Amino acid sequence: MNQHSVIVGTGPLSPADVVAVTRHGAAVELAPEALAAMAASRAVIDSLVDDGTPHYGVSTGFGALATKHIPLDQRSQLQRSLIRSHAASSGAEVDREVVRGLMLGRLSTLATGRTGVRPVVAETYAAMLTAGITPVVGEYGSLGCSGDLAPLSHVALALMGEGSVRTGSGDLVPAAEALAAAGIAPVQLREKEGLALINGTDGMLGMLVLAAADLHRLFTTADLAAAMSVEGLLGTDAVFAEDLHALRPHPGQVASAANIRSLLHDSPLIAEQLTSETGRHRFTRVQDAYSLRCAPQVHGAARATLAHAESVASIELASAIDNPVITPDGRIESNGNFHGAPVGYVLDFLAIAVADVASMSERRTDRFLDKSRSHGLNAFLAHDPGVDSGHMIAQYTQAGIVSELKRLANPASVDSIPSSAMQEDHVSMGWAAGLKLRKAIDGLTRVLAIEILTAARALDMRDGGTAGAAGVRSSAPITAVRARLREDVEGPGTDRYLAPEIEAARMLVDDGSLLAAAVGTLPAPLQ
Repeated sequence: MNQHSVIVGTGPLSPADVVAVTRHGAAVELAPEALAAMAASRAVIDSLVDDGTPHYGVSTGFGALATKHIPLDQRSQLQRSLIRSHAASSGAEVDREVVRGLMLGRLSTLATGRTGVRPVVAETYAAMLTAGITPVVGEYGSLGCSGDLAPLSHVALALMGEGSVRTGSGDLVPAAEALAAAGIAPVQLREKEGLALINGTDGMLGMLVLAAADLHRLFTTADLAAAMSVEGLLGTDAVFAEDLHALRPHPGQVASAANIRSLLHDSPLIAEQLTSETGRHRFTRVQDAYSLRCAPQVHGAARATLAHAESVASIELASAIDNPVITPDGRIESNGNFHGAPVGYVLDFLAIAVADVASMSERRTDRFLDKSRSHGLNAFLAHDPGVDSGHMIAQYTQAGIVSELKRLANPASVDSIPSSAMQEDHVSMGWAAGLKLRKAIDGLTRVLAIEILTAARALDMRDGGTAGAAGVRSSAPITAVRARLREDVEGPGTDRYLAPEIEAARMLVDDGSLLAAAVGTLPAPLQ
């Protein structure tokens, strides 16, 4: 594990902090001011232990059982029972980075001093994160209201030394065993602490932050794929001119157009399509198809959606979500801040944007394979059409993914279902929105990889060879991308086992290698 430390204080974590802990195994430390804030709010809870007035989660039951008074000698049992009963997830084990994001988000809220937990509870969470101990959480169980209850309960269960966890090396072991091996003592929960550990939007928020990090890369990769397709389909770069996009100055659109201009700058293949007398396209078509011409408009709208989602994430990262909450003036107050609607909505919005960017990518790919629209390329980019099928079925794979992405774009956040004897009669389904967005992002990665793989094959065929050979007519950035791709995937030829080549391209999109190859030739980074 990477032992670079992220310091958790009373203020918000940054998205970079979240990525460092969730994906790169950064260690976690609590700032002194956070320990002091937690001690102060715990004193408020301790002062209410003998109070005759009912206080939710301190001396009462939970949810629809909130009217039930709990005697003093049963309150520790109340907290343990809460965690055990709520650790009720089911289904496939969610990814390690999702669970680490869940833990880190809850720890950040504990550190604000607004939840009333003892410092030892937060210190133990920090120690578990640093040791790489990751509780096992199933994909089903959270309705995204009253917090991500079931997922957070599995984490709290491990804090108590119960349930199952993954070690830093990925082994599945009992929580008690993993804690003991790391020298971490299980925590005996006291008044309100169980409730404070499960009343948050931390799971859906972590997924949103991680999705945003991925989508910055993928939306720029979509610009790269579009540029390669414009070049490979002998299109024009005139529609990406700066003054045209200034007429409709959506920031995301302007940025996308600038990226495509940079990627196509000084492309010999595009220059060949212009007549020297007029500077206009020598083919009879007046303008390119929408999937080429309108790429900045669609990619820009996706970027705008991402910017809105990041603004929501920023607010949520700065929030202290619990119910009840300890206010700065020492009151303990019930509230509804745990409702996941703000996060659930933008997770759904992003799934819509992802589906549309992928849909446009698939349409560009399809143009390469249709002899009537590819401007001189072999049908399906086959070496010997009829004997060979070329990329025919690669486009089927794309189409199947895009169809799935359209289904995943169906919003989860409108599908409220009542629970807890109608006490919790409207829920956000934000956790479900986060999980389906993760699947959608994987799909977009694969769709863009197939477009780039197809465009590179088309460009190689136009050059009569492979990237790196004499006579390559791509722009410098696209030439570099083609060369990097050819390190892992062969150039055109007779039909080969195609699935490994698609997977190799997917990995190069996923780890940013293709973008890095393009950027390495440019005077300034892509936007």
